[in-house]
Amino acid sequence: MIDGSSHRKTLRQSVDWWVIGVYLLLVIIGWVNIYAATHTSSVGSMLDWSSRAGKQFVWILTSFGLAGLILWILPSQLWEGGAPVLYAFVLGLLVLVIFVSSDVKGSHSWFDLGPIRFQPAEVSKITTSLLLSLVMSQQWFKMSRIRDFLLAAAIIGLPMLVIVAESETGSALVYAGFIFVLYREGLSGWWLAAIGLVIMLFVGTLTAGSYTTILVMIGILVLCTAFSQPSRLKDRLLIGGGFVLAMALFPSLLNWLGSLVQGQMDKLAMRPWVPRADETQDYYWGFVLRIKPVWVLIGLSVAALPAVLWAAYKYKDKFLALCCGVFIAGTIMVFSTDFVFQNVLQPHQRGRIEVLLGLKEDLAGVGYNVNQSKIAIGSGGLLGKGFLKGTQTTFGFVPEQSTDFIFCTVGEEWGFLGCLVVIGLYVFLIARLILDAERCRGKFTRIYGYCVAACIFMHLFINVGMTVGLMPVIGIPLPLLSYGGSSLWAFTILIFIFLALYRNEKKYF
Repeated sequence: MIDGSSHRKTLRQSVDWWVIGVYLLLVIIGWVNIYAATHTSSVGSMLDWSSRAGKQFVWILTSFGLAGLILWILPSQLWEGGAPVLYAFVLGLLVLVIFVSSDVKGSHSWFDLGPIRFQPAEVSKITTSLLLSLVMSQQWFKMSRIRDFLLAAAIIGLPMLVIVAESETGSALVYAGFIFVLYREGLSGWWLAAIGLVIMLFVGTLTAGSYTTILVMIGILVLCTAFSQPSRLKDRLLIGGGFVLAMALFPSLLNWLGSLVQGQMDKLAMRPWVPRADETQDYYWGFVLRIKPVWVLIGLSVAALPAVLWAAYKYKDKFLALCCGVFIAGTIMVFSTDFVFQNVLQPHQRGRIEVLLGLKEDLAGVGYNVNQSKIAIGSGGLLGKGFLKGTQTTFGFVPEQSTDFIFCTVGEEWGFLGCLVVIGLYVFLIARLILDAERCRGKFTRIYGYCVAACIFMHLFINVGMTVGLMPVIGIPLPLLSYGGSSLWAFTILIFIFLALYRNEKKYF
């Protein structure tokens, strides 16, 4: 029998100091840039307690205390055993905050606790990660079973829906990152493709219109039909080529038909002596003029679907049957997009999406933040203007520059190279977390490590994309850089719980 104590690793050997080092660098970079974003002539130093930089310093010190508490004092078994209780408690806080919080820029998501404010949505990412890891690490859990998949989806979806009810769209969107965790644990890649398809259909319908979107979907369906059935290459080329030619001529054919019908209508309008019997013909041509091309395409597609489904059944082609299902769901998605856009989204959310997609230009309204952010980042050039020398930053042109738009401060004062360093640190941190997770023998620790990496990735992707105009402005902090105690504490706890779990595993291996 091997004596485990003789193989116990030292603190230096069992802790991933690379992760801790990157964490410290990002926190310091954030503190420096918060000071730059809020610096005025009345603020003397970074330790001025009346300024945001001074307050952030307090949050940093308390975060270090939390990190040490989690890593060296609290037992790592606490997080696995207490996951259900912590999840239920935070979910209750998410519901409670809707009724007791005050309105903060249209959002009901903050508890006012005297001089500080607390946002439970930040902590919910931790408890969701813990419970999801606990459930998915059980021996009975199988991602391929519908029951188990729905259980995992419910763990993710419950806090996400409550956060949406709080009007915190940005925080809710982070939960979409858990799909990568499910994929790592056996979820089919078709789910990722389906999410991508939904996004493309939504964007395509808003920008190109329902006609073009349905046209592309029909094209994909026909080509899948042609190339999935066991036919000769010549037949496949004929079907594919015929489809492309038909779709190319279809708009011209409809325009010609419309001109012909309109000409006939004009002739009827010039003949006041038209007998009563011709009123039926007048109504018929008017009905034809009101037919939209997209309805003609849908009619043809619906008529063709039974034949395609029969071909899928005859040749036992599951892929073709899946394509038909996706086409039906996609058609519903296309025609529900306008309803969702007009009736579900808030006016400011619709405006931000329209600006993002180039549907309208509002540089003085909803597009002001992004426009000023891009000006700030672009003006930094390669090396930046220097610390406290950014004009956009100094004169406060970018709103929320110390929180949601902290990245534009980095771009203006430290330039492209500064942005590259910051993004590089995040990429290294995420990669290191995934590498450590894969090294773990315990399934709970591995899954939790992927949850941490997914949360950080989604925050990074959305926030940086938002500041450079590639994502709509939805109000989400940049991890460890943005001003705010709730965010800093949440990410500190999220990261150091994983480091504690990882250290517990590496003590003896």
